Amino acid sequence: MPLPFIIGAAALGAAAFGAKKGYDGYQKHSEADEIVKNAELKYKEHKEVFEAHEAETTKAFTELGTQELEVGKQFNEFNELATELLDKLNNASDKRLSVNIPAHKLQKIENYSYTAVGILGTAAGAGIGGVAAGFAVYGGVMTLGAASTGTAIASLSGVAATNATLAAIGGGSLATGGLGMAGGTAILGGAVAAPILAIAGWAYDKHGEESLDNARKVRREVNDAIEKLEALSNQHLEIQTYVSKIKAAIDSIYTQFEEYFDSLKIVSRMIKKAQKSGEDISDKLNDECIITDIENGYSLAAIIVDIIETPIFKVQKESNEIVIDENGTPTLQTDEDGFNIINSDEIDIAINKANFDAKSY
Repeated sequence: MPLPFIIGAAALGAAAFGAKKGYDGYQKHSEADEIVKNAELKYKEHKEVFEAHEAETTKAFTELGTQELEVGKQFNEFNELATELLDKLNNASDKRLSVNIPAHKLQKIENYSYTAVGILGTAAGAGIGGVAAGFAVYGGVMTLGAASTGTAIASLSGVAATNATLAAIGGGSLATGGLGMAGGTAILGGAVAAPILAIAGWAYDKHGEESLDNARKVRREVNDAIEKLEALSNQHLEIQTYVSKIKAAIDSIYTQFEEYFDSLKIVSRMIKKAQKSGEDISDKLNDECIITDIENGYSLAAIIVDIIETPIFKVQKESNEIVIDENGTPTLQTDEDGFNIINSDEIDIAINKANFDAKSY
């Protein structure tokens, strides 16, 4: 065979081989594109579900915290009114009337109400959303909680309070090894964000085989991220369940508390009216009933404070003392996935005990 024909045949073979490789490369790129596209879609769908659950949890925390802060404000008003009435009753008689409530319970109510009033006052100008959510999360350790700056969360307001709260829920600031604001209650971290970032770098490698390998790597990482999103979504649903339990228990017992508070308000209005008219109503006042109303009100307030002081997440303790990190932030316990552990057993015990004790009043 003449040499030109041999060269021509070789050239045709090479062209065919090249065309085949080109087609194979195109096919692999197309397959890689499809894998990446499906991975992106799957991730997006799960992330949207997770974000909806996260938003509901944030809303639940905010509502619970707002309720708890308002309850604290009412306890402060009850304490002021009870003290005022006791003084008036004692001034109007030779008796020395007092309430039969343990001093530590009265102190706990006073500390709690003082904290709540302080937080409400600090946040008044900028809204209490972030602060309320943080208060609900920290519960009994709120007054010990501090932002990464070392400033107590209770003293922050507005955006600063929201940011500090999110950082705390997310496991601390980035500087202390936590996930900071980006984490929030979700603790997203790089494992969830990385797949989408990686897609841009891997999808269009110059070699079809590498493109396909990288696309498969994207798919694996997306699947890992989706597992975390699903676990987090389930955790959010569980958190919401416990927040609802706490809120319902507080609502129920506070309704009882209100009856005694309203009774004292009626007595107070009656005394003030009599003082204005110069009427002597000492014979119309039932000292025993007033004292009973005050004692029952304080008792129910103490029961509610016990519920609120039970943290939603487990805190680290050593020798029964809460572990505080170098920034003054209470350390929360986490599971193997790095998620905050819900304090389910203690919450259930606190609610059951509160409901039982409240029946006495």
